[in-house]
Amino acid sequence: MNVIKVIIVDDSAVVRQVLSALLNAASGITVTHAVANPLLAIERMKVQWPDVIVLDVEMPKMDGITFLRKLMAEHPTPVVICSTLTEKGAQTSVEALAAGAVSIITKPRLDLKQFLHDSADELVSAVRAAAGAQVGKLASRRPSLAPLPPPVTAKLNADVILPPMEARQVMATTERVVAVGTSTGGTQALEEVLSALPRVSPGIVVVQHMPEKFTAAFSARLDSVCQVRVKEAENNDRVLPGQVLIAPGGRHMLLRRNGAQYFVEVVDGPLVNRHRPSVDVLFRSVARAAGANALGVIMTGMGDDGAAGMLEMLNAGARTVAQDEASCVVYGMPKEAVKRGGVEKSVPLNAIYREILLQLQS
Repeated sequence: MNVIKVIIVDDSAVVRQVLSALLNAASGITVTHAVANPLLAIERMKVQWPDVIVLDVEMPKMDGITFLRKLMAEHPTPVVICSTLTEKGAQTSVEALAAGAVSIITKPRLDLKQFLHDSADELVSAVRAAAGAQVGKLASRRPSLAPLPPPVTAKLNADVILPPMEARQVMATTERVVAVGTSTGGTQALEEVLSALPRVSPGIVVVQHMPEKFTAAFSARLDSVCQVRVKEAENNDRVLPGQVLIAPGGRHMLLRRNGAQYFVEVVDGPLVNRHRPSVDVLFRSVARAAGANALGVIMTGMGDDGAAGMLEMLNAGARTVAQDEASCVVYGMPKEAVKRGGVEKSVPLNAIYREILLQLQS
């Protein structure tokens, strides 16, 4: 296995020291340089180009966003953003993801060293996922955002949130629902799909793997570039035509039904498939509440979250679509869904919006 070469760019000496130690301790990863600003990084990269860059976004001399845009325009390279857990940090990180970064790891302002040690598995997973991402596809698309790879913890399934569906038929209704699950590379893919939709579109519920506090900024950005309304979901929000509800980071989102109307329930709970929110939790709830009234869409991402839930949706009568391998940044989640038999058809990213609009005709 080739060793993943990493450059760390962060103006905090403590962050550089701790991140270097954690990554160098992981098998198959080596930190070639840890520097205080992008100008120093550019000099080091002239000698040896890295496989992954771990990048702070708020730095002197040249900020991370300017560096990232220059990098993606001239030499697309996987970038993991290292961002503070603040509202400003979230907004800046969303801008960085829109410029082509692959994912985000977070850091607090206090107890930084202990936090980074506690998040070692997440950091290593993020770097490994980034090393396998096809960032040329991100650079060639219109700007958008990106997700968090799964941390290494005990893996639970959707049973911990919602029991499996009983064999029964869901009553038909004129209301249609589209459930979308996505992860690494998915924020840019989501923007491409959602910005192509007209105002008259079916109600959409989305799980995008992303840290807590970041989904609000992500939703606001999508809302600014889409004809449909996009918002971070709140408990009891109605699923309405022309509206997209994004599951909040750190919470699971379930579809519920009251008569002919659908709404979402936002709940706490353990990680499912090492994620919260989990695509499997959403998809299982859609199978139970909507059945044949639903469309399931699984898009680019690492791991297998959503594969089991998509099969449950198909078995409940829903239509199911996966993003094809050629258009995925990471063909992990769609591949697993196809392998398990839950996908009716795979289509390119630029055809997914048409599949969504077909829900209005079904």
